[in-house]
Amino acid sequence: MPRALPFAPGVATCVVLALAGCADIGDIKPQSHRLAPNDLATGAALAAAAAPAAQWPAEQWWLAFGDPQLDRLVASALAGNPGLKAAQARVRQAAALADVAGAAAGPQASASAGTTRERFPAHGSAAAPLAGNWAWYNAATLNGSYDLDLWGSHHATLAAALGDARAAAAEAQMARLSLQAAVVRTYIQLWYRHALQDSLAQSLAQRRRILDIVRRRHAAGLASGIDVATVENTLPAGRREHERIGESIAVLRNQLAALVGKGPGDAETIARPAPALRQAAAALPSALPAELLGRRPDIAAMRWRVEAAGRRIDGARAAFYPNLNLVAFAGLQSFGFARFFDASARTLGFTPAFSLPVFEGGRLRSRLAADTAAFDAAVEQYNETVVNALADVANVVAKIQSSAEQGRLAEQALATAARAHALADRAYRAGITDATDALEAQLILLGERDALLRVESERLDNYASLMTALGGGAGMEEGI
Repeated sequence: MPRALPFAPGVATCVVLALAGCADIGDIKPQSHRLAPNDLATGAALAAAAAPAAQWPAEQWWLAFGDPQLDRLVASALAGNPGLKAAQARVRQAAALADVAGAAAGPQASASAGTTRERFPAHGSAAAPLAGNWAWYNAATLNGSYDLDLWGSHHATLAAALGDARAAAAEAQMARLSLQAAVVRTYIQLWYRHALQDSLAQSLAQRRRILDIVRRRHAAGLASGIDVATVENTLPAGRREHERIGESIAVLRNQLAALVGKGPGDAETIARPAPALRQAAAALPSALPAELLGRRPDIAAMRWRVEAAGRRIDGARAAFYPNLNLVAFAGLQSFGFARFFDASARTLGFTPAFSLPVFEGGRLRSRLAADTAAFDAAVEQYNETVVNALADVANVVAKIQSSAEQGRLAEQALATAARAHALADRAYRAGITDATDALEAQLILLGERDALLRVESERLDNYASLMTALGGGAGMEEGI
């Protein structure tokens, strides 16, 4: 009859514990699914705006405005904006945390050394000659461990940390794009306010000329005091509006200085903008929406968030299974210093540590459920970002198309108002009509000029919005 191996009961016990250690995972699964590009219909407007030869935005897309001051402001903002620097710091932080996760997956080693002066009790566990005497106890140990990571828990944690790092890099790129857009669009608004101020200044000068004529006629008995008062009453309102526009110009300059990362004093050095977007509205690349998912930094960030959340689920599942950790140590130990470096003072040890999640099923299932819910939330946030991104493009296209038609109609209205104003001015100078008719025609002309300026500012702003909606330039950070 064969004899049982002396360690057979221990092996059997380990096997039983290992099987028992595989805690019940339960039916915990993700419920959300990522949208595929073809799941979203682009619609007739986007299809009509697409062109096979159309290019994605250039990296420095704002150069299309042809304004060197704008180029300098964007460059200064990218170099000095505190918000962008904070986003870049978060990238470095996420990369460092990924390094921490990677280090945990490799072999670990540590060293320790110490010496203790101790009096051992006379009736304790210490034998003579230590009992009842003082002695030095010295130890120096090198410890090492290696987690075999049988089910890939450390690998999943590292992959999740790398996903977070890539998401942070994409978010920093989105912050960069948003900053570029903010500078450009604020600059366009500054140009628009300057143009409105010029138009209003011309209107005020025209009103003063009309007032001078009315006063002379009143002195000659050809006009009434009511005519003089009617024209005079329009001047304070015009000057008040001129002052209000001047205020908005100062505010916009301060906003630009803040975006650049400088104080209000630097706002005073910002000259009058002169953007000149000569090209027509950019056509849409025909690869929408598929390529948009890869170019928009916010979508890329959410995609990496989903990937990281998925890897955390893998790590949570791996925790349900047993794991083996190898631990070893080597060193020197002795009482006193005389024999501390002798071969007899050497100490060695090796321990395979087997971990079993026997009584942790509830905690582990809760963690898995939480990670799964986080994954579902990340997926839905990704889907929402994709939907909003496509809506951004569609909205800008609608604005561009409407702005083009508004521009055509505004030019027609301005031409009509200019003819009416010229006729009213000649009639008034000839004494055929009163000052009210001339002033009304002049105000209508001013309104149509302002409407055309507004349409032009919207055309410039729509271009910046389209570049932003398409994900900006192709200079994405490496690894996104």
